[in-house]
Amino acid sequence: MLKIAYHPIYKHPLPEGHRFPMEKYELLPQQLLYEGTCNEENFFAPEIVGDEAVFRAHIPEYVANLKAGAIPPREMRKVGFPWSPALVERELRIAQGTILGCEYALKYGVAMNIAGGTHHAYSDRGEAFCMLNDQAIGAHDLLHRGLAERILILDLDVHQGNGTAEIFADVPEVFTFSMHGKANYPFRKETSDWDIPLEKGTGDQEYLTILEEALNTLVEKVASDFVFYLCGVDIVGTDKLGTLDLSVAGCLQRDEMVLRWCQQNNLPVQCSMGGGYSPEIRIIVEAHANTFRCAQRLFF
Repeated sequence: MLKIAYHPIYKHPLPEGHRFPMEKYELLPQQLLYEGTCNEENFFAPEIVGDEAVFRAHIPEYVANLKAGAIPPREMRKVGFPWSPALVERELRIAQGTILGCEYALKYGVAMNIAGGTHHAYSDRGEAFCMLNDQAIGAHDLLHRGLAERILILDLDVHQGNGTAEIFADVPEVFTFSMHGKANYPFRKETSDWDIPLEKGTGDQEYLTILEEALNTLVEKVASDFVFYLCGVDIVGTDKLGTLDLSVAGCLQRDEMVLRWCQQNNLPVQCSMGGGYSPEIRIIVEAHANTFRCAQRLFF
């Protein structure tokens, strides 16, 4: 059964006019239920993650300041969200959703988190809508519990996974791969184990060709036993924060390629949604929903 982490707090209210489309977190599960792709049994509501799991990826002092609302204003401006207790709770539940998603992926082959993909969160700070790095927390948890030995983080958001690269810079058990817009934020990139920066306007055919070649290489290069897939849909050409030019259909082909690759290589995969900022919310929801439809079709 496809298991999906979702909690109502994922749609945390933001000040009017904020550019981050929080409503997608409410509309996406509604759409999946309405069309019959999923039913209520597919969804689980994560609890709050424990400190021990968070501290494996993040410095305790940073986590304590985050919980207490003691992050300096200048640092919170880099995050882009106004601090609130509910916002912190949201981050903690997302991280636990990813941890539980890993367990479900080991059991069923794939699991999803409606939110997450917070790859700009560093070990000691947050930025760009990310405060706690859910997939980094999940990866460290798998290693700590001996549930995986060699992990691949496959980051296909339009933005480089800079926080993820920093967290795992000295962790040989985790291989970080980021294929992103060269001209996109962050403008000062970190060094992943393998980065593929793409030129402005890269479209379906070129993108998918490069990705297919990369996946073929990763099978031999990494020899992983677990995959984290960050499946942002901000690669779509309509995205207001992206520089690539994929169609919604091309984005779906990307998901099919990745998930089929995981399935064929017997690699359990945990998926976190990542970014999506097209002006029309229907495009964001449709592109994200395609990932869930694809997982349901391929694995179940």
